Amino acid sequence: MKVFPFLHALVALAALTVLPSATEAAEGRPDPPAREHGTDEVRFRPPPETTIPDDAFGELVRRGRAIFVDTGNEAPEYVGNGMKCANCHLGEGRKADSAPLWAAYTMYPAYRSKNKRVNSYAERLQGCFEFSMNGKAPPVDGEIIRALTVFSYWLAKGAPTGVALAGRGYPDVAQPARGYDIGKGRQVYSAKCAICHADDGQGQKVGDDYVFPPLWGKDSYNWGAGMHRIGTAAAFIKANMPLGKGGSLGDEDAWNVAAFVNSHERPQDPRLVDGSVQKTRNEFHAHDGADFYGKEVGGVMLGQGVR
Repeated sequence: MKVFPFLHALVALAALTVLPSATEAAEGRPDPPAREHGTDEVRFRPPPETTIPDDAFGELVRRGRAIFVDTGNEAPEYVGNGMKCANCHLGEGRKADSAPLWAAYTMYPAYRSKNKRVNSYAERLQGCFEFSMNGKAPPVDGEIIRALTVFSYWLAKGAPTGVALAGRGYPDVAQPARGYDIGKGRQVYSAKCAICHADDGQGQKVGDDYVFPPLWGKDSYNWGAGMHRIGTAAAFIKANMPLGKGGSLGDEDAWNVAAFVNSHERPQDPRLVDGSVQKTRNEFHAHDGADFYGKEVGGVMLGQGVR
């Protein structure tokens, strides 16, 4: 899948369930999960920010939120590029169909093919720092992971454990029958994406901080991040991009522009095996679906990395 991991989101989570009763609103309790009519999908609504308690627990929730929306400044020693958690998980981790935290937290521990073992939620968070933010994993028992875990736990308050909630992850977008076309993706990018991410894909800054993240190059996600897969990027883009206009691109355009974005060089996969792109591809990318790691594009083999 191809997607753009992007932008700080402000897209508030749309109505996902019935409104809370007056009693629930007054007591700050989240709505109970409800099944969408005619489906097995559970719709969930995370608690409003106004219900964060004014105590030590609430302080850690707020700390986790701060790290989530401004990762580079709040956890600089663990971030190696211009990305932040909120670039891939829009609406401060609340937005459905943008890998919301409330839908992820309750599904761990879980087996991950990425590292071929069962991961705790804390280990899942560590992976985001290593791959999407091209940095290093904060200690599992340290403040950064603890705060992000507590923030996620609070967002998932009232959600059922082990139930795949509607809005989890990014909605799959099947690869078009005709495949994808990088040239057409370049046209979509110019028309729909460059206004935020710039013609050269390097994003936009205010001062030292990215307002819109870079989509390739040294300050973007690395070759180990899930977003490097064209299908994943296409799913994110289709559901969420252009910012505030999610769903406006067709499946083919989403795949094409995802392919264009991911046809550019980016930082090396930190799992590099014996300094070999081919060995790394065989070990970790053989089952990724459509991606460009270790493949030739325009006469150049991608995956060698940029610094």
